Parts: sequence; C-alpha cells; structure tokens
Amino acid sequence: MKEDKYGYNPAEEDDEEYYDDPRPQQDQSIRGYRIVIGILSVILVAISLLYFSIHREQMRDNALLAADRDSIQAGLNDLIINYDSLRYQNDSIAESLTKANELVEQLKQERRWNYNKMRQYEKELGSLRTVMRGYIRQIDSLNTLNKKLITENVSYRKEITSANLRADMAEERQAELENKVKVGAVVRARDIRLMALNDRGREVTRIKNAARLRVDFVLAANELATPGNKAIYVRITSPDGYVLTTESMPTFEFEGSAISYSAMREVDYQNADLEVGIYFNSSGFATGTYKIELYMEGRMIGSTEIAMR
Repeated sequence: MKEDKYGYNPAEEDDEEYYDDPRPQQDQSIRGYRIVIGILSVILVAISLLYFSIHREQMRDNALLAADRDSIQAGLNDLIINYDSLRYQNDSIAESLTKANELVEQLKQERRWNYNKMRQYEKELGSLRTVMRGYIRQIDSLNTLNKKLITENVSYRKEITSANLRADMAEERQAELENKVKVGAVVRARDIRLMALNDRGREVTRIKNAARLRVDFVLAANELATPGNKAIYVRITSPDGYVLTTESMPTFEFEGSAISYSAMREVDYQNADLEVGIYFNSSGFATGTYKIELYMEGRMIGSTEIAMR
C-alpha cells in the first residue's frame, strides 16, 4: 500500500497491533536485581559489622591476654627478687628460684596465647607464691627465734661478764691474800749490830785495829715462814761507799740482778727466834758509818747504819 502524503501506512498500523512492548519485563528484572543487591548489601554490612565486632573482641581478648601475661611476668619477676633476697643456702629455695626463672623465659618465648596457657602460668605462679609464703613464715619464725636467742645470749653474756668480774675480783683478793701471806711469811732480822774484832776474836774499840768484822742479828720468829735451812747474805758498805767483799767477789740473785755480797751463812730456821753472827775477814778498815744489809730468799730482811770509831 502506498503512503499518503503525511507518511501514513495502513499496513504498518496493522503490524503494530501484533508487536509486544519489552519495557515492562526489563523493569521487573531491574527491580529483582535491586532487591538482590539490597539483600547482599545488608548481608555485607552485617558481615562487616560482625567481622569488626569479632575483631574488636579478639583485640580486646588479646589485650586482656597481654595484660594477664604482663601481670604474670611481673609477678614472677617480683617472686624471683623475693627468692633472691632470701640468700639462703637451701636446695628447695634454689629449686623454686630456678623454676621461676624458667617460667619467665617461657613467657618471653611464648608466641601463641590462649586462656588455657594463661591459667596454667597463673597456676604455676600461685604455687610459687604459696611456697614463697611458706619460706617467709619459716624465716619470720627463725628471725623471732634468733631475736630470742640474741636476747638470751646478751643475758648470758651479762651473767658471764658478771661472773668473770666476780672471779677476777676473787682472783685479785686471792692474789692479795697470797701476797700478804708471802709478805707475812718473810722472816725479818732485828737487833742488827756490827762488831770490830782482832785476830783472836776479841772486840776492839777502834775499827782500824780490827782484823775481822762480825754482824750480829736475830732472825725473828714467824709461824707463817717455811722452816728449814736458810742462806743469809750480808752486804757491808764502807764509809767511802764500796761494798766490802773478798777477792773472788761472790754474787747472789736479787730482783733479777746479780749483786755482790760480803759474807754468807746457812742456818737452820725453825720458826723461832734465832741469834745469828756472820763474819767478814779483812783489815784496813776506816773510821766512819757503815751500812749493813741482810738478804734471805730473794728479799731484804733487814738493814741499818752503824758509826764505827
């Protein structure tokens, strides 16, 4: 058929009556896609939220685990310091200290953490702390006992010191008494005289005419003295200050020194008065004051000065 002048074709109009419009189907597909995308978006958001929630919870758990780990390690370090501060030669303490050091090293090398391991470390730490408290109680008990022993020791020392002082005083008194006894036991010489004699043994009035001198004296009675033979030494000092002696110049011991003497004699002393005379043979005596000293048993038992004409 021919088109009119306006371009209208009846045949095309007839064909359009039998052609289906596709736009409604496309709209339905787009809405389906949109629904699916929306659902997926919701699921994705939910998964994201869940992921971040789980991630935050895991980070929080890791932080808690790290905090627990640090707390356990700090507790172990304090425990090691406490064990080390004990400084006792004790095998049990040394074993506990070694165990604490091993736990610290395990904590440093641990890479995978979970609550079971954390509880295990906490259990080990608790056991070590329990042992530590036992040691501390024992040490406190020992310190208390030590203080008691120190107090008792001080008391005993005071008693011993007091006893020693009493013993020293007793020894001093005993020594003093012994010295008094020794002094009291010394035999004294009294009534000392110097006689000038001639060669026949008769007394002369002028000492320059004498051929010998005789020292007369009395050994006084003394019940404390030991009886028996006694050696008596006499020293006669002339007016010019020289000790009269023989050519052999004999000596005896007195206060740690050897001193010369004029004459000596042994007598039998029996704790009673005993008259003694000791002779010195010589000549050429000078007029003046003579000094007489008598010695027996390491002591001077008498002395005097006598003027001779």
